[in-house]
Amino acid sequence: MNSSLLLFMKFIKITIMLACVLNMPRVMAQSPVLTAGNIETVTIGSQDITFKCGNVYGKITVYNPSIIRVRLDKKPLDDDFSYAVVGEPQKTKTTIIQNNETITLETDSVKAIIQKEPFSIAFYTPNGELINEDEHGLTTSWVGTAVTTYKKLQDNEHFVGLGEKIGNLDRAGNGYMNWNSDVYGYSVTQDPLYSTIPFYIGIHHNINYGIFLDNTYQTDFNFGASNNRFSSFGARGGEMNYYFIYHKRLADIITSYTYLTGRMPLPPLWSLGYQQNRYSYYPQAEVMRIARTLREKRIPADGITLDIHYMDQYQLFTWNNSRFPNPVLMNDTLKKLGFRTTVIVDPGIKVAKGAPAYESGLRDDVYIKYPDGQAYTGQVWPGWCNFTDFTSQKGRNWWHKQIKFFAESGVSGIWNDMNEISTWGQKMPDNVLFDYDGHLTTHLQAHNVYGMQMARSSYEGAVEQFKERPFILSRSGYAGLQRYTAIWTGDNRAEDDHMLQGVRLLNSLGLSGVSFTAMDIGGFTGNPSIPLYTRWIQLGAFIPYFRNHTSLNSKASEPWTFGEDVLDIARNYISLRYQLLPYLYSTFYESTQNGIPVMRSLAINYTFDPKVLYPDYQNQYEFGDAFMISPFESGKDYGKVYFPEGIWYDLYTDSVQAGKQNKVIQLNINKLTVYVKGSSIIPMQSLVQSTAILPTDTLTIHIYNGKKNNSFIYYEDDGKSFQYQKGEYYKRKITFNPSNRNIMFNDAEGNYTSHFKFIRLILHGFDQVNNLSLESGSSKLENISYAFLSAAANTDPQGSASVAEACQVKCVVIKNNSNKININY
Repeated sequence: MNSSLLLFMKFIKITIMLACVLNMPRVMAQSPVLTAGNIETVTIGSQDITFKCGNVYGKITVYNPSIIRVRLDKKPLDDDFSYAVVGEPQKTKTTIIQNNETITLETDSVKAIIQKEPFSIAFYTPNGELINEDEHGLTTSWVGTAVTTYKKLQDNEHFVGLGEKIGNLDRAGNGYMNWNSDVYGYSVTQDPLYSTIPFYIGIHHNINYGIFLDNTYQTDFNFGASNNRFSSFGARGGEMNYYFIYHKRLADIITSYTYLTGRMPLPPLWSLGYQQNRYSYYPQAEVMRIARTLREKRIPADGITLDIHYMDQYQLFTWNNSRFPNPVLMNDTLKKLGFRTTVIVDPGIKVAKGAPAYESGLRDDVYIKYPDGQAYTGQVWPGWCNFTDFTSQKGRNWWHKQIKFFAESGVSGIWNDMNEISTWGQKMPDNVLFDYDGHLTTHLQAHNVYGMQMARSSYEGAVEQFKERPFILSRSGYAGLQRYTAIWTGDNRAEDDHMLQGVRLLNSLGLSGVSFTAMDIGGFTGNPSIPLYTRWIQLGAFIPYFRNHTSLNSKASEPWTFGEDVLDIARNYISLRYQLLPYLYSTFYESTQNGIPVMRSLAINYTFDPKVLYPDYQNQYEFGDAFMISPFESGKDYGKVYFPEGIWYDLYTDSVQAGKQNKVIQLNINKLTVYVKGSSIIPMQSLVQSTAILPTDTLTIHIYNGKKNNSFIYYEDDGKSFQYQKGEYYKRKITFNPSNRNIMFNDAEGNYTSHFKFIRLILHGFDQVNNLSLESGSSKLENISYAFLSAAANTDPQGSASVAEACQVKCVVIKNNSNKININY
């Protein structure tokens, strides 16, 4: 071989090696992050577009004029299935325009502009104001099976909602994970907690919007944590599937969200009364002692709750015969005393050959399984257990039948616990299989929805077996849980920061579509101080579900166990709650109609007032539309209160504060700081010791003078049956029009006859008004002194008798009828 040929061959070899080296960085630089890419094909429908990008498939749908749904996946989109969404798409006038660069979908409420190269989406008002947009360069991408959508962080953007999440009311600067967890005695910085509601509301530049990520895998939200570029939301599996909601008013965003995910049913009236709980009340004689003591000490109450010690060795659908020898007689006696019984249930069925529930579950093949067909077994209170697959219709039907056990025992409420799923070790394997209603999946996808489906099963079974409205409570849940259950915030601590954190948790749940909420009054773990218990029991009167609960081996936490002074304060506030039941029940009715919560963050009605999100004022909230509650730590002597726009009356004295200002006030352990909004309408009744007892036949209507027109929907029915669904209700709109100096009771609607034969009008702030003009003639107003709380008991033999704080008001009594009542002043 000559030298020229050798040189040529070496040159070729070097060239090949150099090419390989030069190509290596290209291979190594291939990104592990998969982006959507450019839109390549588009199919346009009447109110949707279906498209294919370089790496993903997508569909964007106008769900109704204010909701746009976005779906993206690396593979062709799966069948549409959701445990959360029950609202159907509405036929909507939609304009869709496509050009080489963009696709525009527009309704009369919102506009979406989709960029084609690369794919991204931005939302605008009809006037062209930017609401929300993808972060350019990031948009939506996948890392392995995890998918995340990145949104450009707007200047001074705030975020609220996301359900049961700790921290400040404003989520800005923080990140959160959704993976339902059993977190006994959790800290006030702990995340995640027990439930998952992947819905939040963004606020900026006098604009607000909502985003609901409907994905039951573990989800993660970042509201500018560790970055100043984006907010983001994503899931560890499944598709990117979110609903974008825009309205001018934040309240309307909640209404649209609950249009999607459903609204709560009317609760039984007894569940709005005071509930006495403990882990645990037993034996049967102790339960009766607690009930009779409540009556003897004139503490109004409607519920006694039994924890796991009522069961035989903690096995479901059993009674411990030595502790509860006659549960039917006990529950019947409690009903005669005006109490309803709620019992705890867990999802685990003890593996015990011959046990009726266990054997029945085996026969009906209802337990979750490993891939090899063996039932999954986890350890909880009874020992080793199998677990009902509540994501299958077969499993839910089986559970419905088991609820008959409680119906036959005289039980009225079901408390679903440990349904995250919780097992000792807290490490259920990923490969456990769930039916997922015909979409077979693993624990990774089913975990977050399991608790909600258990609550659903309990609700459906109780409706079927109890033959009246049941009360259902759950520790865990997913978006849409409000259709079936109330929820409480789990195993909190007897500490001041837990009391205030609990307020924010309930306000956040309300912002996330859940109205029927609770925290354990007094704290579940630990022992509250006397001042802390006092503050908490006062606060409980203004919480949707009023539940006093404490743990095993803690001190007793009934109101009388903290001394006579605390007993007197507790009795005062529990009694006030019972007098407010017409207002509270009507407010719950409102929630069934529009999803607006009973316990309302100030961000709902004062969204663009920046002070409502300040840490100093974030614990303030409205209870219905009339009351503003300002809770403080038990040891404080002074506190700062912010008064939003309007006129505000001190509940106890009627002293008036102008809005748009903050004020330092002196605190008093004997009373909770409560204000009433000007123009409010508040119906009240006489005091009863139980909702099983009828109040007197006079309905008191408090009207507070103000500058704004206001209305209130008063609602009444039998409080227990489903007859209201057949028209057996009494509903009436009451309006106050200060500019026309008019109060109007509209014609009553419905076929139910109101219990109240008379209306007692009490006017606050009407100092110059002495007469009312009705169609029947003129009525002279009586000047009276009105106290919302009774005077404190005189327990100190050397002290002087206390005098109740009172308001100087005007009063008149008129006959109630179903026809329009027109009153001028």
